[in-house]
Amino acid sequence: MDALQLTGRDRSHVVQWTNPRFAAHPEAVSAFLKMREAAREEGIDLLPYSAFRDIGSQCRIWNMKFLGQWPLYDASGVERNFADLTVEQRIDGILCWSAIPGGSRHHWGSDIDVVDGARIPPGHQIKLLPEETEPGGIFYELRQWLDKHMAEFDFFRPYARYQGGMYGEPWHLSYAPVSEPALNALSLDVLAEAVESAEVEGKRLILDRLPEIHEKYVGNICR
Repeated sequence: MDALQLTGRDRSHVVQWTNPRFAAHPEAVSAFLKMREAAREEGIDLLPYSAFRDIGSQCRIWNMKFLGQWPLYDASGVERNFADLTVEQRIDGILCWSAIPGGSRHHWGSDIDVVDGARIPPGHQIKLLPEETEPGGIFYELRQWLDKHMAEFDFFRPYARYQGGMYGEPWHLSYAPVSEPALNALSLDVLAEAVESAEVEGKRLILDRLPEIHEKYVGNICR
């Protein structure tokens, strides 16, 4: 991938799939569909909830959280009081769950947030929070199945557990043959250029902290 593809400013490296509907790197699509078929045989309707995101989509997520229009959560999924947070604390609170624009693994088309369509009750609003994947949660069986089988299809969890950066996200899967070279190619200079070009709230503060963010939140994954 080139710098524009790595940072979500170009989508020529992804394809759009119709059923189920998602966009991802062609190799990731192929592997995901094989995994989906294997899961179906065990009564799991493996669905992509969020796959490729361009930099504009990542900006909207970031900006809504930065401005207090979307909630911020702690590691347990409990909503934090936005009014009590300083600007720096807001940035830290966002980074624990969401990447900066230009620094999201979803830009690569390799990473997919997944749910089990067979377990979603009528009217349920998907949250992608720990309560859904813990014992008793609607996606706990999916989590257990993925624990056993995702590696067979070259998927892994980059945020399998908290290790000082992003909080644990059991629903977030990454297709290693695409994501590993992409991570290696996403240098600090490439990321800085992308942030500079983005319509992102708190840009100057992000750029001031970019070396730390690149190391702690972008490169700090479980593998």
